[in-house]
Amino acid sequence: MSTLLNSLTTELRRGTLTLAVLSQLRTPQYGYSLVQLLEDSGINIDQSTLYPLLRRLEKQELVTSSWDHTESRPRKYYVLSELGMETFLQLREEWIKNSKQLYGLLKGDEEDEFN
Repeated sequence: MSTLLNSLTTELRRGTLTLAVLSQLRTPQYGYSLVQLLEDSGINIDQSTLYPLLRRLEKQELVTSSWDHTESRPRKYYVLSELGMETFLQLREEWIKNSKQLYGLLKGDEEDEFN
């Protein structure tokens, strides 16, 4: 893959990762469980990408965190705040609308290729 294509793919993926993470934080998750949920859905995310994203979402007050000390190893759990849930629902709606519009454009491109 060319450097330009890598750069564009990263840019495209950046916004989708935020939405993917928000979608999984409707129930409390710790970092590793979140990575597993995303990977099970076919979305790979490095911990070096995930934790800065979680910190940013927490700073934006979209996510809250709390420590669970009941296990032998403490875990920090993240969950959507009320603002986070509202934002997630609006972003999801926007994503669906944009995806449909983009699909219409890309579908047109496919038809042109076969004519």
